[in-house]
Amino acid sequence: MPPMREHRLETPEGDICWFEWGRRGAAPSLLLLHATGFHARLWDQVVAALPSGTHVIAPDHRGHGRSFKPASLSDWATNAEVLLPLVDLFAGTPLVGCGHSMGGYVLTRLAAERSPAFGHLVLVDPVIMAPALYEGAGEGAVPDPALHPVARRRNRWEGAEAMRARFADRLPYSRWQPHVLADYCTYGLLPSASGEGFELACPPALEASMYQNALRTDPYRWLKELVAPVTLVRAPAGERGGDLDFSRSPTWPELGTYLGAQRDELWAENSHFIPMEDPARVAALLATSVSKLDAFGPQQG
Repeated sequence: MPPMREHRLETPEGDICWFEWGRRGAAPSLLLLHATGFHARLWDQVVAALPSGTHVIAPDHRGHGRSFKPASLSDWATNAEVLLPLVDLFAGTPLVGCGHSMGGYVLTRLAAERSPAFGHLVLVDPVIMAPALYEGAGEGAVPDPALHPVARRRNRWEGAEAMRARFADRLPYSRWQPHVLADYCTYGLLPSASGEGFELACPPALEASMYQNALRTDPYRWLKELVAPVTLVRAPAGERGGDLDFSRSPTWPELGTYLGAQRDELWAENSHFIPMEDPARVAALLATSVSKLDAFGPQQG
């Protein structure tokens, strides 16, 4: 792994933790946004597979990892608003943004709000569903997060190795690259408030509130405002077996056409967890996006 530096970004609600590899220079930088319930260090194996010297920025979303923990995560769009100051820190440096799952949704909001900052967007199985599902978005009561099955996740652990051993032979983790699973467990735990053992860095109640609010803000309000070229990669679509079945893609199959994506690829051998299953392939895709942007400039992607 290239050397990593940990930073804190002050916001009115609390600090955002973000990580940096490499140094800002004339070449484009990579902004990596993780999925619900995870953390920025799940990108470690992608970063390790990138060309030497690539400048990478990866924040923990609010409520996740080492960032501040609000009482609830009631609006996905707010996850983007909290990160706008981080994007502004790199004004003048062309960014290739990559977002996985919820991170892809957040990336589109950031790119709509700060279009000059982004030269290319890479959306990895983003949770942007069919437009009809957002009809009436924001209306009615929010479902109780306690009713979502993820709220019942085991929160207390003896340590990362116990967590890894528990998950290693269970789906979806058994499909992940072993080093990625180790990163998930190593950096996905924080010392418990009681001083005994460790707890998940994204508390189950907060993760559940994210899922229960997935359709509260309609992303089609801003998707047509995107200026940067888009690359979209998707897992196979199909009917899911339940709220925690991630074997199928949540992405609207026509999203690439709607966005006029330069590349719209179906990675048929993967589940929703594409970066965890094939970090080297994701890194190769990102390296291509960075090199093209560096050679031709933002307008060419």
